[in-house]
Amino acid sequence: MNEDLTAEILRNALCVAAEEASIVVVRSAYSTFIVEGADAAAAVLDARGRLIAHSTSTAIIQCASLRSALPFVIRQFPLDAMRPGDVYLTNDVYRGGIHANDLLVFRPVFVDGAARYFTGTLIHVADLSGISAGGMASDATDVFLEGVQLPPVKIATAGGLVDDLVRLLAANSRTPDRLTGDLRALIAGANVAARRLEELIDDRFEAGVEEYLRHTEERMRASLREIPDGRYEGEYTLDDGLTVRVAVTLDGGSAEIDFEGTDEQVALPVNSGFSQTLGGVMYAIRCYVDPGLPLNEGCFAPLEVRLPAGTLVHCTPPFPGGGRFGTVAAAEEAIFAALTLALPGRGVAASGILQGFSVSGAARPWLHMSFDLGGMGASADRDGPDATGALFGGGRNIIPQVEPIEARLPVRIEAVELIPGSGGAGEHRGGLGTRTVLRMLEDARIDTRGDRLHRPPPGAAGGEPGRAGGYFRERLDGVREPLGTKATRQPLQAGEAFILETSGGGGYGPPSRRSEAARAKDIADGRTT
Repeated sequence: MNEDLTAEILRNALCVAAEEASIVVVRSAYSTFIVEGADAAAAVLDARGRLIAHSTSTAIIQCASLRSALPFVIRQFPLDAMRPGDVYLTNDVYRGGIHANDLLVFRPVFVDGAARYFTGTLIHVADLSGISAGGMASDATDVFLEGVQLPPVKIATAGGLVDDLVRLLAANSRTPDRLTGDLRALIAGANVAARRLEELIDDRFEAGVEEYLRHTEERMRASLREIPDGRYEGEYTLDDGLTVRVAVTLDGGSAEIDFEGTDEQVALPVNSGFSQTLGGVMYAIRCYVDPGLPLNEGCFAPLEVRLPAGTLVHCTPPFPGGGRFGTVAAAEEAIFAALTLALPGRGVAASGILQGFSVSGAARPWLHMSFDLGGMGASADRDGPDATGALFGGGRNIIPQVEPIEARLPVRIEAVELIPGSGGAGEHRGGLGTRTVLRMLEDARIDTRGDRLHRPPPGAAGGEPGRAGGYFRERLDGVREPLGTKATRQPLQAGEAFILETSGGGGYGPPSRRSEAARAKDIADGRTT
């Protein structure tokens, strides 16, 4: 068979193995957020911790998590001590994890009796203790308030699940049945990918993998060489007044991304674990390189990412890391600002980001976790897309649909709509934010976590900022009152409504330059009033 054709078949087979694993996890999971929102990721890795393939229809923001955590698993459980059927579990934010509710599972794949490769899966489980249901601990001052912390542990062997550990996890969840169901789904996904990998392995497999990674790295370096060499700086400030700073240095096909100067970590859930920041870096850099690049170690190889420990972008014990996405998005915006200096005319205004929330039962245990997405900032040549969640890193839709939520939970969703006029004005208009209205059919509690609400996404090149979003309660008498942007356990009576509004994206260029045809179309389409 033609060598190029053989290589292409192997590349696609590896990607399909990772993708199939993520599909198995989603279809097997118990939590509504996973089943309907498909918030999952899967990967194939080698025993050196290198990423070989990643599920393609999940968020790029997760691309570094499994890759970052695996070395810590191997450090705890040496390769020569692993046995067929072993499965490992972790969620440790300081060891490559994300936060308590994001569980990472790994299964070794053996070649000639030795653990040579790994399959990994990742999802956000409904609840794993912590001060607030669903892990939305917006007032956490340390990691212990965010949920049960799991260093790498063995969760299964060839004989089945480690029952004592499963019972321990279930006892620390407000939704134990869903937790154990999600855990089984994670293991099922890793098992499926492992079987696919075992079917592929032959005497040419290792060489094929090396060639695949080398080819990707060459393409990545070629893309980086298209950006002028030099040192470029950028920064972005969160609602809390904390700033992420970055210097991007490009040199002949390689890039150094240095976050020196970023503000120190704080006793608030706004810090990020290093793996999540690294995922944000990869997303931001990929916005400027060949979009057809596969997602594997070849993309990481040309990058040297410096994340100073003890800062917002690399939290250390015992600082919380659960609220990381505001900081990760700030890191991405800082990189965009830096590379705009390298590539004039390819700038983009700031975007509205995801705004998370959880609603839980006050009288009986039930839980709904979700988020809505803000408008993307306009760019130098086009309007920003509406409600895209651009800085979350792409992937399939992870907003659960209305009907399954209403069928499973005591809420009624009365509106999911764009907010006219929420995009920042400019020569090119920012994308619109959204409004979602959930009516409570039982007494409930609400937890919120958002950013870019006190400091709305700014415009660029003379464009105006987007309209700030927010969280609100509509009382029984119809009066609407604001909830905190980082609130926990706020009561909602049956009949009251929770309203979530996301921020619009910033505009690009002076509004006076917008064409009359574009203004007329905005009004006709209902995007402005």
